[in-house]
Amino acid sequence: MENESSDAGARVGKVRSASRAGLIRVAAFTAAYLAAATVAAFATGNGEFVFYIVVMVVLAAVVGVVHFSIGLPESALWALSIWGLAHMAGGLITVPAGWPTHGPNQVLYSLWLIPDRLKYDQVVHAYGFGVTTWICWLGLQASLRRSGIDAVPTAGRLVLAWAAGQGFGALNEVIEFAATLLVPETNVGGYRNTGWDLVANLVGATLAVIIIWFAYNRKHPGPAPGVRRE
Repeated sequence: MENESSDAGARVGKVRSASRAGLIRVAAFTAAYLAAATVAAFATGNGEFVFYIVVMVVLAAVVGVVHFSIGLPESALWALSIWGLAHMAGGLITVPAGWPTHGPNQVLYSLWLIPDRLKYDQVVHAYGFGVTTWICWLGLQASLRRSGIDAVPTAGRLVLAWAAGQGFGALNEVIEFAATLLVPETNVGGYRNTGWDLVANLVGATLAVIIIWFAYNRKHPGPAPGVRRE
């Protein structure tokens, strides 16, 4: 009976890893826009985004290691790739003159979606670190399953994923700070901008854990057979 409970618990919340073909599709898409971004950054002399492209390549390698360790679903890989695309577009696409922007750089990252209330940059932060929080949860799930422990998204586990997502958001701000030290002119912004970035990260991480909780409870309205919910 105990073994049955352990086996059932290990299956709770299990996701299907991306196929080889799916992984190749995501990798090809990501490589294509990074190549285009590299050409654009050098053509315009945008040293800040040359730095970010290097960081993106390193992060892509890290995602690869994580994927081969825990088996990320293809949807998670696409979500991460789309975040990278939104980031590259944000710093390299110029918006038309007359569009409301914040700061001297007329690029997508500076665009006010709601004047003086919501910027494109903040939406990308919320989306990106919501996805990061989801990835952190998938990693925690994989660790629990390997230990034969049920992977139910309890409050404590979701708080861990929530905190981890925001921790990566804080690391992002450190990377942006490094960019201001290494590149003479950047579009990072000041302390107020950093504060709003952190708020956006908080919103994204919070929405992610709420979605995880609701999605699990919709799919599993009652305890799985032989599994004790915490």
